Amino acid sequence: MAADSFKITLAQLNPMVGDIAGNAAKAREARAKAAADGADLVVLPELFIAGYPPGDLVCEPDFQAACRAATETLARESADGGPAVLIGTPWSEDGKLYNAIALLDAGRVAATRFKTNLPDDQPRMFARGPAAGPISVRGMRIGIAIGEDIWSEKAGGENVVETLAETGAELIVVPAAARYVRGDGDRRLSAAVAGVTESELPLLWLNQTGGQGDEVFDGASFALNADLSMAAQLPGFVDSVTTLAWSRGAEGWLCRGPVATLIEGDEADYAARVLGLRDRVAKAGHSGVVLGLTADIESLLSLAIAVDALGSAKVRGVVLSGPGTPQQAQDAAIAAAARLGVAAETMSIAAAVAAFEQILPGKLSRDADRDLLARVRAALLSALASLSGALALLPGQGANGHAADIQPSQLIRLAALRNRWRPVGALGAAGEVIPPDIIDRASIDASDG
Repeated sequence: MAADSFKITLAQLNPMVGDIAGNAAKAREARAKAAADGADLVVLPELFIAGYPPGDLVCEPDFQAACRAATETLARESADGGPAVLIGTPWSEDGKLYNAIALLDAGRVAATRFKTNLPDDQPRMFARGPAAGPISVRGMRIGIAIGEDIWSEKAGGENVVETLAETGAELIVVPAAARYVRGDGDRRLSAAVAGVTESELPLLWLNQTGGQGDEVFDGASFALNADLSMAAQLPGFVDSVTTLAWSRGAEGWLCRGPVATLIEGDEADYAARVLGLRDRVAKAGHSGVVLGLTADIESLLSLAIAVDALGSAKVRGVVLSGPGTPQQAQDAAIAAAARLGVAAETMSIAAAVAAFEQILPGKLSRDADRDLLARVRAALLSALASLSGALALLPGQGANGHAADIQPSQLIRLAALRNRWRPVGALGAAGEVIPPDIIDRASIDASDG
């Protein structure tokens, strides 16, 4: 019998690649919250059981079997009469491996749908699924478009949304795992608007959160009504389990849910770095980070990101003083660290440099000498980090590490931004945590350059 009201819980969560048990536990918690909200269905992101991106791990038969076993266990638990579950998982069928969404209901895997339009290296790991019709969940016909399936005929693929509309879907659900790219929200929304316009159906787009390796996933899930009005907008860069109440009227299904204001631009870039570093440390089991500290804007912005991500107790700042390092510069770096609650220490690299000079048959050029000092500092930081199980933040590590990969103009903007704002969940102090005179000096140097 067709339903006139339907509650869907969007579980915008942070899985961990390879942690099948932990990811399943998060699915259980989300389902418990959905049950408390009286939901009919809870939706989790693409490949949630495996964690995304799973890489070559997903090609291992034992891993595939473990993902299937965990999914089937969750399915058996759905016999309690609580919400049905749509969850992303690798799924083997007829000798092929698919990027799948499984419907868990009434104690069994009631249906599966397979991703059709496979991006990047997914064709190497997964078989391409057929564009299939909707699945029935307690009187609601739900169409599943997994990730890039929302893009009509992307890279020569099939028009999944059109197929779903033509085969009787009442609502389109898009479980995704989309990486954070500055400004990409407009592209996602445009694709969703195109899907709604083409199908004349409401659409829910669910994204995962968190950092995995060097990648960050920003959440920012949303739902559109068939008239293209915003049914709901979840926040970016944080977990959220939110239940949306849909009702059927003369114009079809309609929802008026919460609409969060999304951060954009430099604020989003900063929040992505904080989230990425937090998960990089936590998921790898590091005790904290060790950072080479100087009185320049790159070092101090890196320090601010680290403290916002981990808290000052898990951040070790080390001033590695070399030949010719002015005492004034060392004092300025230590004072700047104190603004963020980090008690920095000074360590001389003179003995290490002298050892190299004794080995070398001649005097280095100025550029080669600078390179030697940088390499000595990096080696010492890595060694210090390894002694305590910490992560060494070294220049060139990318978005989840040192700020040295940021363009000078954005370094200045982000430092000034952090002095007046910090992202939700940041563990660092509010206010001017980066000395304004250092930002001013960097601005002058940038304009002179």
